[in-house]
Amino acid sequence: MIHAKKKNIFAVCDTEIEYAYNFMEYLMQKKNIPFEIQAFTSPEVLIDYAKTHEIEILLISDKAMKDEIRSLPVRQIIILSEGVHSPELDQYPAVYKYQSSDKVIREVMACYGVENEVALAQGSVPKKEMRVIGIYSPIGRTQKTSFALTLGQILGKNHAVLYLNLESCSGFEQLLETHFDKGLSDILYYARQENTGIIYKIASMVRTVQNLDFLPPALFPMDIQTTKYEEWMWLFGQLEQNSNYEVLILDLGDGVADLYQILDYCTEIYMPIRQDPVSSAKLEQFENALQMWDSASVLGKIRKLRIPFYAAGKSGKDWMEGLAWSELGDYVRKVLRGEDGG
Repeated sequence: MIHAKKKNIFAVCDTEIEYAYNFMEYLMQKKNIPFEIQAFTSPEVLIDYAKTHEIEILLISDKAMKDEIRSLPVRQIIILSEGVHSPELDQYPAVYKYQSSDKVIREVMACYGVENEVALAQGSVPKKEMRVIGIYSPIGRTQKTSFALTLGQILGKNHAVLYLNLESCSGFEQLLETHFDKGLSDILYYARQENTGIIYKIASMVRTVQNLDFLPPALFPMDIQTTKYEEWMWLFGQLEQNSNYEVLILDLGDGVADLYQILDYCTEIYMPIRQDPVSSAKLEQFENALQMWDSASVLGKIRKLRIPFYAAGKSGKDWMEGLAWSELGDYVRKVLRGEDGG
């Protein structure tokens, strides 16, 4: 029997007890973090622990930092700063303590990936085989994206789930009334470079809503349209081999090159459809094209859905956060129980 290598250790040390344990609890709930989490409220206890354990990342408050800790065999020390700290600590990267835990962990992962250009060994993260769910329809206005996000939130309650929007124009910034500094466009650049620290770059960019991790979508249609099948496969392979994600949801649009091959890569496909004559004609053309392009195997993975119209009563982030508890959420649960579709 082959045993998976143990996870690397992410240690947090802060003499403010409540902060240390609240932050550790947050990290434990983040199913995608590929580390074993340890929290310390005393630098002396940390030093004693480090004598028998290798620490990969140490996030330590400036008040807890001691000379003995500088000499510990820790791969990456990051200062948890209250805004102003001793100039002696300027040699270490720092993140601001009093911001959201989500932002703290994104900044920590960014520091870790940049400083170390980390390469993970295949099989180093104990996990199950990744389930890849494709959401696609050749028909427009089917509530495809709303369904995909709702599905991700519901599955995310018990699994580590990542949602990727592969549409040419997702409209996410406008939809969520926000701005993303980095996202899928940057990750696709790293994928073309075959950057081995890409999992940590993803961890530094993902956002989380109702248990679902999502990577901010590509900014420009050409970022999706020019990405080759081999580049997608390399990225998906990194997620499967080196991340903690158990489920990958691909929200696919017609701008994806080699769309039929991507669909064939999926373990299952949900296809929202409509019943009017034009929609039926488009669906028939799509199915004929699959046959002509020797992609008939895709047909056996497709589960057609007639999603009832969902009128959202909210906008922005409130809309997204409420999906799992909406009428659409009730419908998705029925689908997962096999009570609807086809």
